Amino acid sequence: MQAVVFAGIETMKVEDQGMPELQAPTDALLKVTTAAICGSDLHMYEGRTGLRPGQVVGHEIMGVIESVGDAVASIRPGDRVVLPFNIGCGFCRDCHRGDTNMCLTMNQEKPHAAYGYAGMGPYSGGQAEYVRVPHADFNCLKLPGEPFDAWEDDFILLADVFPTGYHGAVLAQVKPGKSVAVFGAGPVGLMAALSSWIRGAAEVYCVDFIPERLEKARELGAIPVNVRDGDPVEQIRERRKKSSGFTAGLRPGEAGKLSGVDCVIDAVGYQARSHRNYQQESPTQVLEDAVRLANPAGALGIVGVYMAPDPGGRDEAARQGSFVLPLAQIFDKALSIGLGQCPVKRYNEALRDLIVAGRVHPGSIVSHRIPIAQAPDAYRKFDRRSDGYTKVVIRFDQLRAA
Repeated sequence: MQAVVFAGIETMKVEDQGMPELQAPTDALLKVTTAAICGSDLHMYEGRTGLRPGQVVGHEIMGVIESVGDAVASIRPGDRVVLPFNIGCGFCRDCHRGDTNMCLTMNQEKPHAAYGYAGMGPYSGGQAEYVRVPHADFNCLKLPGEPFDAWEDDFILLADVFPTGYHGAVLAQVKPGKSVAVFGAGPVGLMAALSSWIRGAAEVYCVDFIPERLEKARELGAIPVNVRDGDPVEQIRERRKKSSGFTAGLRPGEAGKLSGVDCVIDAVGYQARSHRNYQQESPTQVLEDAVRLANPAGALGIVGVYMAPDPGGRDEAARQGSFVLPLAQIFDKALSIGLGQCPVKRYNEALRDLIVAGRVHPGSIVSHRIPIAQAPDAYRKFDRRSDGYTKVVIRFDQLRAA
């Protein structure tokens, strides 16, 4: 089979690989129809992780079951399924509690596992024609329809970015009537904006500096805020002050203390850019902005990746994932903070049903559909945020992809 393989810093290759095999009676073999390139795949592409060359990458995967082990009960050959990017066993304490992002058994190094990702276990990635699915009964989410139908782009986003964006909204405590700011208009940020609407937000801002992504945010109903136009915190505050509903019910003097937003979502992570120089990383820029922007008693949801060790960190502290944060300001404002990897299975079934009911269309953010042969070039362009690359999916229907 063909697969996308990490071949060194800023180098992905498409290589022939041996077919995966069932290793346990609870396994299944999936024939992949679509796999997506994730923004977090770029961390490995750029050499910001300890991934060794030769690893098949890709953790956003869907397809049709080819075969199953003898102990698989609910999944059958021919079933169309999408896989949560985090691999759970289904029987450990954390999986029982719904914290499949912290499965205790699937990775000997730490409490979480994923397909084709550095430090997340020995599992081959799914940017390939076939992938082995451990504990298939637990990890497969069944899908209606047929491969490459109108739902294909929507369903592939259930593997990661749609649930992760929704998780960000949950962590930020988005509820009906809340005001929300999302930092980052990449795929996760766009899904966080969409999820904020699903959860009843009254107003959603989306911050970035890439015009194509900000336009996507606008299409989803968010108010785009371009960092190139100045300090995004001040931009949002000024807009809020002019909002017709902002001063409703407030006494004189209260408005100045509430010109921020109730909920802030960090969908950028440790590769945030400085306001003054978009080419220069400033790992805490978004966190600092989030604290400034959040109203008293507000909430921050952090789903952008913060990772260590980071060989590309600007100093030893950054290489170990240690940063200075305005803790006194966080305490003074009584801000709630939630963060971490998304437990995809907590959300993916409900989000699937919203798609099937026609209530949401997350696949609208997909910008490019490519055959696997174009994956190395797509990584380069996605990494540079060039040519309108927002969300790239690899289609294994060669005729349609061509």
